[in-house]
Amino acid sequence: MVGMVRLPLTVGEIERGQRLGALLRLARGERSILAVALEADVSPETLRKIETGRVATPSFPTIAALAQVLGLSLDELWAQVAEPSDAVSTA
Repeated sequence: MVGMVRLPLTVGEIERGQRLGALLRLARGERSILAVALEADVSPETLRKIETGRVATPSFPTIAALAQVLGLSLDELWAQVAEPSDAVSTA
């Protein structure tokens, strides 16, 4: 049996991962990575990697758990992550 080959990330995926990480860091504020990770049932190392953009495409359940702990709407989170940072918000 052949193992799965993971395709390289696109530039867009990398940029979205960086925006996601920045938004999660901002939402976390003064709370520690450890406290947020434990509450979301995510490893602190995973949260650190997401926040630094090293995990550009985290799983949906991981994003959903972090959003819930941080009080973020998934719709709003996706809207901000999906748009390039230089886009003008109409909200």
